Amino acid sequence: MVERDHEEQIRALIGAYAERLDAGDLDGVAALFEHGVFRSARGGEPLVGRDAVRCQYEPVILYPDTACPDPVLGSTPRTKHVLGNIEVDVDGSTATARCIFTVLQAVDAGPLQAVLAGRYEDRFEQVDGTWRFTERVVHPDLLGDLSKHMARR
Repeated sequence: MVERDHEEQIRALIGAYAERLDAGDLDGVAALFEHGVFRSARGGEPLVGRDAVRCQYEPVILYPDTACPDPVLGSTPRTKHVLGNIEVDVDGSTATARCIFTVLQAVDAGPLQAVLAGRYEDRFEQVDGTWRFTERVVHPDLLGDLSKHMARR
């Protein structure tokens, strides 16, 4: 039963990443990696810690949400992350997880479309009873039209 609770806590962290990003909470996304590393399997420098991860998300385009009167709090990337095949393996105070993801986006009057699909490979550690990310490797397997999701640098 205890291992099941750990798996659920880890699944919640995986879900929190997607929920925060879809909500436009880029600071909240970065906070998940305060003690972790974020990197792409396609290369580039690993991003270590909250500030480095936050810079990664600076180009995300946020759109005002007409359902929310506050233009700052109501800004989102108009995306929905769909997670599947989540596998969690707990080994004492460390754990690994894998899942697949698809990012859907709907902006302006355009159609709902898949803009990115791939896999996450994660590592976690438990510190003082709380699980946290230590590493996320993103495998962006299929790229769609990301022009309305991230500004070019």
